[in-house]
Amino acid sequence: MIVKDLGLVDYQQTCEAMQEFTAQRDENTEDECWLVEHPAVFTQGLNGKDEHILNTGDIPVVNTDRGGQITYHGPGQLIAYTLFDLKRQKIGVREMVTHLENSIISLLDELGIKAQARTDAPGVYVDGRKIAALGLRVKRGCCYHGLSLNVAMDLSPFLNINPCGYQGMEVIDIKSLGHELTMEQAKQQFVSALKSQMHKET
Repeated sequence: MIVKDLGLVDYQQTCEAMQEFTAQRDENTEDECWLVEHPAVFTQGLNGKDEHILNTGDIPVVNTDRGGQITYHGPGQLIAYTLFDLKRQKIGVREMVTHLENSIISLLDELGIKAQARTDAPGVYVDGRKIAALGLRVKRGCCYHGLSLNVAMDLSPFLNINPCGYQGMEVIDIKSLGHELTMEQAKQQFVSALKSQMHKET
């Protein structure tokens, strides 16, 4: 797995780059994980319903080709895009989602934060509050998009949507739970946890 730390990058341009990478890859292309932050943006998934957008103000809304409903991305949120060949890994999309969820749960456990996944709503939760969101797209057996983990960010834009289509869904970040974690530390710990999860399949 090639890990690329791309820093703060535009959402739309990053999506187009993922689509291009996935369209051009072949069975020998190494899997990649892109670590990014995005300027403030709401992203609406393929199944997105406009009623979940309450008041976006001056934050743009971008339609995207991942699964799921609307969510928010902004500085202080770690986004990991996993461009993996699921066919080669011999796993399905549900297993990939579980690996991603377990990676976040493992990272949080290292901090002493007890987190859980939910069968009815992909993502990771702490006491019912969402701390990580997931959304994937699969083409020709390869996935792209990935997950977002709230590290230390302005959570107020989440009040302007029904996060992931759930009315009244509370959202939390690591800092609000009383833990200081730099973005650099979050990136390193996530990559380590993801490698451990994926290695269990081999």
